[in-house]
This record gives sequence, C-alpha cells and structure tokens, in this order.
Amino acid sequence: MKGTSVNTQMGSVQIDQEVIAQYAGSVAVECFGIVGMGSVNMKDGIVKLLKKDRLTRGICVSVGGDGRLTLDFHVIVSYGVSILTVADNLMSSVKYKVEEFTGLEIEKINIYVEGVRVID
Repeated sequence: MKGTSVNTQMGSVQIDQEVIAQYAGSVAVECFGIVGMGSVNMKDGIVKLLKKDRLTRGICVSVGGDGRLTLDFHVIVSYGVSILTVADNLMSSVKYKVEEFTGLEIEKINIYVEGVRVID
C-alpha cells in the first residue's frame, strides 16, 4: 500500500494515496468551471475527458518526507470561464475538504489545464 499514516492516541491510521486521489477528484468535479479530469496520451498528445469512475488518473498524489501532501490536477475547464478564478476555487475547495477528510496538511496544489470544452 502506497500512502501515508496518521498517528493518534489509539494507534495508527493508514491512508492510501488512491483514496486521497478519489476524494480530491470528487471534490474537484463539483467545483464551478471544471468539466472533468483530463488524461493525456503522451504518444499522440491527445487529451481525453475521463469518466467519473476514472477520476484518479487525472490526479497525482505525493507525500513529502514531512508527511505533507502535494496534489497535481490535470483538468478540463468549461469554455468562457476565467481559468484563474476556476483554479483559485479548485485550490481552496480541495485544500479545505481534503485536509478535513484526511487530517493531513496540503503543502502544494498544482493545476494543469489540459483542455477547454463547450458545455451544452
């Protein structure tokens, strides 16, 4: 299991990175202006919009030596919205909710905008 642990008075809690990525992905797609998570095919350079059950492929979670998290999001945003506003909203929402959920501190959130989509 690749993840991190939180020590409490009653013992240790192990949190898998996949769990953190799944939760962060579900928070991200609820944010205004986010169409979904993106996955880049390096061979062809084509960006694919991931389905809800594959959100974790657009998120990379890494744990530093000090136990703080770094999250990388590959997102597709809605056409016509301010990317800066969407990114600020995404960062604040994810930071608050993931820290509340896991009890771990987030050191950094990196957002990579992989595409823009028009929503009907």
